[in-house]
Amino acid sequence: MKTMIKAAMLAVLLGAGAVQAADFKVGVVDTERVLRESVPAMKAEKRIEKEFSGRDQEIKALMKQTKELQSLLEKEGSKFSDADHRNKERELAAMNANLQRMQREFREDLNLRKNEELAVVLDRANKAVQVVAETEKYDLILQEAVYRNPKIDITDKVIKQLAVEKADAKPEAKTAK
Repeated sequence: MKTMIKAAMLAVLLGAGAVQAADFKVGVVDTERVLRESVPAMKAEKRIEKEFSGRDQEIKALMKQTKELQSLLEKEGSKFSDADHRNKERELAAMNANLQRMQREFREDLNLRKNEELAVVLDRANKAVQVVAETEKYDLILQEAVYRNPKIDITDKVIKQLAVEKADAKPEAKTAK
């Protein structure tokens, strides 16, 4: 008897939940994809590449010089006098230290700029999600999911919304060191 009552109560509760769920609209957005494929994200990536290309070329040139000096010491080091050999080794060590410092600073500055741009793009993406949610009357929007039915995935709509938006306030271009 108790089991039948419990079963009946469970059926009533599940039925009420199903009726309530019918009015509930859920969407899921893939933030990683928005950050890869949206117009603002791609523009930010291009700005960063342009901003840091000069320093990248500097580092590559220094790497080439370092390799050339290393190769010279390996191939023709025995031809140098002891004093010249020591001077070349010191020069190589200084170049390597400078190269490592430049690479470290480059990575730090690049990561900082990427994070700055990411914050701007994420803010715009969140606003686009809100526009899509309000326009299409979603009750709940989730970011990321282990599984999502393509019917509730609104990522394409968010990417399109970001593409249509006019960039009212373009972020200031910051110069690389």
